[in-house]
Amino acid sequence: MSDWIDVCSFDDLQPNSGVCALVEDTQVAIFYMPEQNEVFAINNYDPFGDAYVLSRGLIGDINGEAMVASPLYKQHFNLKTGDCLEDETVKVDTYEIRINEQRVEVKI
Repeated sequence: MSDWIDVCSFDDLQPNSGVCALVEDTQVAIFYMPEQNEVFAINNYDPFGDAYVLSRGLIGDINGEAMVASPLYKQHFNLKTGDCLEDETVKVDTYEIRINEQRVEVKI
């Protein structure tokens, strides 16, 4: 069972945007949506663009589900499940994330 890994201060998160963190050799895209009071963590790798760029994507929601649009080819990924909305055969990894005493912690 994996332990929680301290990633950064809560103040390092950018509201309504993403940041990338290297967590145990994995690039993790972390998104903070203050209006929903939620944080999400997914793999930063865009399987369509073959690049680590998802943290730079635009976030929002489609039909009430939080998502990120890849900055390359604009595919949308569900921030809770990692599912690609345009291609159900494609999925990115998601990770548990929490705020603990103003620190962002992730489980890989």
